[in-house]
Amino acid sequence: MKKYLLKTIAAVVLFLGGTLPIQAQKFERDFPFGAGGTIEVKNLYGRVYFQSVDDLEDTVKISADATMPISENDIKIEASGGKIKIKVVEQSSKNRVDFSITIPERTRVFAETDEGEIRFMGNFLEARGETNTGTIYADLPLENLHYDFEWTASRPRFISEVDLEEVKEKSAGRFVLKGKINEAPKIRIDPVIDISDGPAEEVSSKQKKIAEKNRLKGSLVKLKLSTARGIILLNVSPEEVPSNLRARPLTRAAKAIIRSGDSLLTNAIRRATPKYFGEYAATLPPRMATPTLGTAARRNNSSVSGIKRVTVQVTDINNRAMAGLLKDDFELSERGADREVISVEPTTAPFNLVLLLDVSGSIEHYVDFIRKAARNFLNTTSPQDRIAIVTFNEDVTPLSGLTRNRVRLSESLDTFDAGGGTAYYDALAYSLTDTLKSLQSERTAIVVLSDGDDNRSFLPFNSLLGSIQESGALIYPLYVPSGLIASSATNDPKRSIDPLRSRYIALTSKAQSEGETLAKVSGGVYYPIARLSELQEAYDDIVKQLRTAYSITYRSNPSVTNDRTSPRLKVKVKRKTAFVKIGPIVNIGSK
Repeated sequence: MKKYLLKTIAAVVLFLGGTLPIQAQKFERDFPFGAGGTIEVKNLYGRVYFQSVDDLEDTVKISADATMPISENDIKIEASGGKIKIKVVEQSSKNRVDFSITIPERTRVFAETDEGEIRFMGNFLEARGETNTGTIYADLPLENLHYDFEWTASRPRFISEVDLEEVKEKSAGRFVLKGKINEAPKIRIDPVIDISDGPAEEVSSKQKKIAEKNRLKGSLVKLKLSTARGIILLNVSPEEVPSNLRARPLTRAAKAIIRSGDSLLTNAIRRATPKYFGEYAATLPPRMATPTLGTAARRNNSSVSGIKRVTVQVTDINNRAMAGLLKDDFELSERGADREVISVEPTTAPFNLVLLLDVSGSIEHYVDFIRKAARNFLNTTSPQDRIAIVTFNEDVTPLSGLTRNRVRLSESLDTFDAGGGTAYYDALAYSLTDTLKSLQSERTAIVVLSDGDDNRSFLPFNSLLGSIQESGALIYPLYVPSGLIASSATNDPKRSIDPLRSRYIALTSKAQSEGETLAKVSGGVYYPIARLSELQEAYDDIVKQLRTAYSITYRSNPSVTNDRTSPRLKVKVKRKTAFVKIGPIVNIGSK
């Protein structure tokens, strides 16, 4: 086949019969390509993403996205038979080109970067990646996989969905990790082609292509990755990587999470520290099966009626509680069928609250401020609310279990010191799976006082979200920048214009984004504190939020009541800006 050398973007377009301006920030092109082909990309400062698609035939789709306009001399593409080479002329991390390449299954791909991330997603014949500091993420079928990982200038940093072999240290400071996963014999699948699909020549061509594809499917998958100081992820997405990759013993919080049986959280801890996880898991007794709701429903069929009660919270577009709603303001449905609303009453039922206090190194010199802030919150809540206090730095320390005894709670605040790292995500998960685990049918909430930054947790942030939704606990993050606390501790006017100190007056963008997400997912409210006077305002608002709920009694369908599956209850408020969060559903008898 004739060799095409495409020296510029304009040449690529000419080769494909298209047009492209001299400068652009994006382009997309298709090339002839088939299973068994090879693509090589050298893009030192940008990202390279490969994705294989089962139903993509004889085509490779190349998409490039630049941070700045790229000229016709910035990218070189060489296509020759079943091989494509792409090279980005060296630029910088501020002026980079990111590639997203979609290809047929069972092809060979290679990517080289300096700082850029590399991703391999799908079923490849061979995937090779080489980078200096970039992350390499591989999401591949694990059957019949040969892996070969190398770190040339640092100790290994990696996370895998499955257990891998032991890392071996080589000469010149290199570390190597090699092995095989689920090695299986080659398979052969004889294609079946309907002769009516077309002329004999076409059918014969299809048979050959399918036969070749199936032959390749039965062969090994080779994954060879080399990095100087980067992170390697095997079937664990970057969003699921914890704040700290250092192998370390399990904390009190991590052990409690494992004992809870929450599979998503437990798997996240296993991936973060497989050695220590395995050692601890081996000491635990076999888990007993938990009775299901369906079993209880069948046992009580004779006494079940169609009357139920549900507690809901209603908020506006700003996530603020809406008071003063009446029966006619609500509509209910189960599985799409409207249900009769019998009554709607405001509820003032007590809450079970966890006060979660950050006592890490960032507030080490401001312990008195944390104690005072916590006591102010205790004084704001209702005497009927049960409160537990948990502090956290690198681990959690329960100061008090759930109690209404305000004197005991206040005294417990004199028992902690501050310092160390911040395992914030682990502390949240501990509060859900340990402190509040037995109270899922009751009204629960977590109030957090922190700067919102995590650097020690076994858990990644995203692993929390499913457990938060299932728990039904409301989360109220009160994020206070450590610099704001520091500024309140001095009256020196010169400190107020210190540029170095001022850097830490604001929250990080990551903390703000996560605080907003926690509130949205749980139905709570996020409070970014810009002035210390706003703390008490936030406390008052939280108490108002907790007290503004509605107890709705409605007539259900008895067949739905007796069914083991979810009733799929939906509650709507007849106001455009109203949003409803549904709490526990309870059978209350006949009416």
